Amino acid sequence: MTKRVALVTGANRGIGEEICRQLARKGIEVVMSARDAKKGEAAAKALASSGTPVRFVALDVNDEQSIAQAIAWIDATCGRLDILVNNAGVHLDARGAPATELAAETLRDTMETNVVGPLRVAQAALPLMRKHGYGRIVNLSSTMGQLDHMGGGSAAYRISKAALNALTRVLAADVNDPGIKVNSMHPGWVKTGMGGPEAPKSVEEGADTAVWLATLPKSGPSGGFFADRKAIPW
Repeated sequence: MTKRVALVTGANRGIGEEICRQLARKGIEVVMSARDAKKGEAAAKALASSGTPVRFVALDVNDEQSIAQAIAWIDATCGRLDILVNNAGVHLDARGAPATELAAETLRDTMETNVVGPLRVAQAALPLMRKHGYGRIVNLSSTMGQLDHMGGGSAAYRISKAALNALTRVLAADVNDPGIKVNSMHPGWVKTGMGGPEAPKSVEEGADTAVWLATLPKSGPSGGFFADRKAIPW
């Protein structure tokens, strides 16, 4: 069996770090990435010391040159890239702040990281996936971006996740390759730095659906939105 190679963005802590751990335990060669090289290298070393070795590469999803350099390094070091988990994301709104008070700069910065960043990394990764006829792209979204029951508050974050879901649908259609699958997922309210200590889900539970989508069989879905391994409305 070919050993798959996975890239996880924003992975030095929280759900991203746990996704790296779970993928590595499945025998996948994992490349953890983060904008802050020191924090990323420390996280990779901590995983290795616990018996879960991963590689690390610095990658800023807001910097095209950084993305290009990271993908080139993966190609040169690993020889392939099969899985991309777009985990890097920000929540810059004040909690519950309404759209009537949303600063345009906050929206622009949020969209840059949460939507444009995943697009850039996917575009850079796709040539390596096409080279081997296999790819799994997983976008970490949120039910806060669900149009099905869209509410108010945290406007920039909600708008960005709705746009990320749209990107998922469009990219899945435009890739037009049966070997490459593109999906979004909602991890739930998870005990992380962003989710806070009162969240009901562990990071292990929050990472599970992303890992499932990252390892889908040939018959698996593409262009869907999932939570707890089940399709949910857009």
